[in-house]
Amino acid sequence: MCKGKITETITAKGLTTLDDVRAHTKASASCGSCTGLVEQLMTLTLGDRYNPAAVASMCGCTDLGHDDVRRLIKAKELKTIPAVMQELEWKTSCGCAKCRPALNYYLVCDWPDEYADDYQSRFINERVHANIQKDGTYSVVPRMWGGQTSAKELRAIADVVDRFEIPTVKVTGGQRIDMLGIRKEDLPAVWAELGKAGFVSGHAYAKGLRTVKTCVGSDWCRFGTQDSTGLGVRIEKFMWGSWTPAKVKMAVSGCPRNCAEATCKDVGVICVESGYEIHFAGAAGLDIKGTEVLGLVATEEEVLEHIVALVQMYREQGRYLERIYKWAKRIGYDEVRRQILEDADRRKAYYGRFVHSQKFAQVDPWSERVSGADKHEFRPMATISLEAAQ
Repeated sequence: MCKGKITETITAKGLTTLDDVRAHTKASASCGSCTGLVEQLMTLTLGDRYNPAAVASMCGCTDLGHDDVRRLIKAKELKTIPAVMQELEWKTSCGCAKCRPALNYYLVCDWPDEYADDYQSRFINERVHANIQKDGTYSVVPRMWGGQTSAKELRAIADVVDRFEIPTVKVTGGQRIDMLGIRKEDLPAVWAELGKAGFVSGHAYAKGLRTVKTCVGSDWCRFGTQDSTGLGVRIEKFMWGSWTPAKVKMAVSGCPRNCAEATCKDVGVICVESGYEIHFAGAAGLDIKGTEVLGLVATEEEVLEHIVALVQMYREQGRYLERIYKWAKRIGYDEVRRQILEDADRRKAYYGRFVHSQKFAQVDPWSERVSGADKHEFRPMATISLEAAQ
């Protein structure tokens, strides 16, 4: 929607909040990347009547904002979506498409060993563990640790492409292979074949860890200072499966030439002669932002501890659908450094909570669906309707 139409709607309908503008114009209502521009228009149009510092509610089902809901879930030890809605006096009986996914994430994060993930409160891509395309088919991206693959894996992918007549195979920017045009009912069979080759879900659809991009590092590159590929693989194998407020992309570059583009990722590592420079809060989509430097550490173990603690801090404090760069700007880059780089006890506590949560998170969803979980999701509607009529 154009600038003139947005300002015209704000004036004509007396809109005073960002949620009002979203509801009437759809501006900033999808990915949220244009939120800053919309807020600038509201400031110019409303002047003193617009207060962006006012706490926005999660949705129309509650007057509470995300931060208050997160605080109360912990303080009141609320461990189910119905309990949250009842205790916090939700205005609707079942919530909506905005609050239910958020509540589901907050409960998964806060009570990993007690809360049962409600997959019906997830968006379609997360319900079926593949990305829906514009024609109703899906794309499948198996995980390739640190961007590495092998002849065995490539042969398995080629066999799947041939068997299921997959029309498009594409290399992604995250060093993965994307198979596009798969029918929904074929997904479990595709995953079964990929699983035989050792693949697990690449979580290309997830509000979670997507990829850890790497360069070849000291193993092959004459400029490489450290084993960036090995470190990337180690990070990815340690952190895969974890749910986060929004998608998380990482990278490890073997030298300051930065071939893995670590300085525009949510979390990045630049290998240098003296160790590892950790970066965070970058963006390279509709928003373009270079990373902030967290600090320099000497060993891979320290890299892992600092990165894991940083992501856990974000998991516990981020608002649902808020990327790391927006969260870090909101709370302050220095505050992130204080808690993660300077406060060793706090850092170790974050790290410990992440490790505990991974005991319950590192379960391959593709394997579960191959075994029959949620099998109704993958049956054609005509078949389900016929069964119901009989």
